Amino acid sequence: MVTKITDGVKISVETVYQPEYSNPANSHFMFAYKITIENLTDYTVQLMRRHWYIFDSNGTHREVEGEGVVGQQPVIDPGETHEYVSGCNLTTEIGSMKGTYGMTRLVDGVQFEVNIPEFQLISPYRLN
Repeated sequence: MVTKITDGVKISVETVYQPEYSNPANSHFMFAYKITIENLTDYTVQLMRRHWYIFDSNGTHREVEGEGVVGQQPVIDPGETHEYVSGCNLTTEIGSMKGTYGMTRLVDGVQFEVNIPEFQLISPYRLN
């Protein structure tokens, strides 16, 4: 698990290779990742946007931007957490992701960015 705190919002990431959804012979490797967002501030915040940078070990990269996460724009009260699971496909057995969440502090509408720590996507058989 990797963790990072930005402006009082803690992001933790766990990853799992998904062999049942992967097809290595066709250069298709699927990974799931679980994100935990913990609000360590004294204010209620809302996740408005996400911006992902996805890197494949063959040198390709892509960006994904959009509203919310998995169709939600969660509101997170002080001391509370929000968890979700999503996925990413790669064309090689090793890659990484990192990014940012666009957040809004609901008390005054102040917008700020929270860094998502870089995490590795590695199929288990690649580690042998």
